[in-house]
Amino acid sequence: MPELPRYQCHRAGTTPSLDGTLTHPAWADAPWTTDFVDIRGDQPAPRYRTRAKLLYDDDYLYVGAQLEEPHVWSTMAEHNTMLFEENNFELFLDPDGDGLNYYEFEINPLGTIWELTLPKPYSEGGVAVDPTNLPGLRTAVQVDGTLNDPTDTDNGWSVEFALPWTDLATYNQGQTPPRPGDEWRMNLMRIEWDHEVVDGGYRKGSRQDFWVWSPQYVVDMHKPAQWGVLEFTAS
Repeated sequence: MPELPRYQCHRAGTTPSLDGTLTHPAWADAPWTTDFVDIRGDQPAPRYRTRAKLLYDDDYLYVGAQLEEPHVWSTMAEHNTMLFEENNFELFLDPDGDGLNYYEFEINPLGTIWELTLPKPYSEGGVAVDPTNLPGLRTAVQVDGTLNDPTDTDNGWSVEFALPWTDLATYNQGQTPPRPGDEWRMNLMRIEWDHEVVDGGYRKGSRQDFWVWSPQYVVDMHKPAQWGVLEFTAS
């Protein structure tokens, strides 16, 4: 299989303020990931662009993402529910790279979140620890358009969130924050459902697309060996 993608995560020069827009000056020093691709790795490019940035400091790992979307819709407002049943954005982190005891985070355009811990992948008999709940987690969402309004065309939505090292330490045998040169395993995913407009609102269809940073070559995100590499740099 092709070489895994790598992302160099820079130390933040200033602390990003989280408003969901990725416009704080701190983000200017962070490179974009490559554009997301279909999870299978051999399909045409996704219909809408998705890309992300990451930064870190002594307290947090910061993640920001932009998702092109002409019709931003969402209905799931209950915390720690199965957000993959609608459009969402997801992060997977395995700090020690052993494919065990890894963290999953999901967020939707309403700002609803779902957190899980996987002792091991589902295909190996893993059962999710749900909910996980990182106490110091901070999140923000911004819709560039109008949420749940099919009468106009939107530009998309964006997210920012900060994961505290103190809470992530349990996934890395207590070894946080990372040091320059440390490498974690990571993947990012966007789930996109088709829809139709019914009675002036959106109704979810039956087609589900999975667009990811690091292709899995199978429709299963829980293959940590195929996640990309998150490398922490000194500056």
